Amino acid sequence: MSNRKEINRQSRRKALMTLGAIAGTSTLGVIGNSYSRYEDQILNKENLPLFSIRDMKSGQLTTFNNETKQKAFPIQPGEKKVLVQHDSPGIITRLWMTTSGWFWENWDVREEKWPDATILKKLILRIYWDDNKFPSVEAPIGDFFGVGHCEYKHFVSKYLGMSSGGFYCYFPMPYNKVKIEVENLHDKSVPHVFLNANYTSYNVLPADAGRFHCMYNSGTNAGSEPQYIMKTKGKGHFVGCCVSMQSWLPNYLGYLEAPEYIYIDDGFEEKNPTIVGTGLEDYFNGGWYFRDGEFNAPLHGVPLKDSLRSMISMYRFHETDAIFFDECFTMLFQSPRPPEHTREFKYSSTAYWYQQTASELLFNLPSKDKLVDLYRIRDTDHQSIP
Repeated sequence: MSNRKEINRQSRRKALMTLGAIAGTSTLGVIGNSYSRYEDQILNKENLPLFSIRDMKSGQLTTFNNETKQKAFPIQPGEKKVLVQHDSPGIITRLWMTTSGWFWENWDVREEKWPDATILKKLILRIYWDDNKFPSVEAPIGDFFGVGHCEYKHFVSKYLGMSSGGFYCYFPMPYNKVKIEVENLHDKSVPHVFLNANYTSYNVLPADAGRFHCMYNSGTNAGSEPQYIMKTKGKGHFVGCCVSMQSWLPNYLGYLEAPEYIYIDDGFEEKNPTIVGTGLEDYFNGGWYFRDGEFNAPLHGVPLKDSLRSMISMYRFHETDAIFFDECFTMLFQSPRPPEHTREFKYSSTAYWYQQTASELLFNLPSKDKLVDLYRIRDTDHQSIP
């Protein structure tokens, strides 16, 4: 009888998440089986259609100073700066961010000032939840918003994108308190950073509101080594990742022959994967090394593919197919080929998930001199001159 109840509960949970996605209400941040609040909204059709009047209050955290009319903060080399913070419960519904890293400097036509695109690796975004001393989000801004090749690339997806020179994020982010900061690890560049964070206020957050996390990882892989995307302890669910890869060989995408291995609640033993894929591009809902090139869809896509330079960036978001865990979670890609049949490549990745409470990230950022660890950066002006 208890097994039947559990099956019914899981079926109901999946149905509610599906209905929420169809109706336009995100349940990505919901942890556990406490769905009464969302059942009322979905099953009673409350607060779902755009025309429904809702008893809610909206607000915005912003770097814009209404008195001085200054909208962006200059971030000096080596400086950390808190962009916004808020001490009352809410859910961030949208992040919008821009930086002058390449745009504003190029408008000065009196001299040729081509900016350094590595600012996209050296400007670090951090988000702290609920007065914690550790960030639960930590990543270079380029990687956080989907492309890890020190390059702005216009693309549009449901949860992340780069649009006309700016960056947006629509992952819902519940909090009791929040602090968003950036750190400039560039030696010379002084970007001016502008941020808007739209939020909905709550007197008390829903008990099942998880905390959003983002973990960055990067490195050089000899070819057949594990390429770790995420590891964490606790209860939550994985909702997606962005991965950028590059080989030193021209016309080589063989590193895509690496299926995903996902280990759920195994005590980090990594012996018997719960989920095993059939190839890296298969995980991102593509085949044959994405033979038809770049594309962007709501939940998966390839914002950047340069076969000649052996470069690619990919994303996939799990919505109705979020991957749940109770104790711990590990995700990695690894080629099944013998080492002599693989080639070295470089990679960077960002993983996104929700957890019952804000958790300290298990991967640290690489050292400053290793943040930009690429074989090549494409010669591009990022369409920056108006």
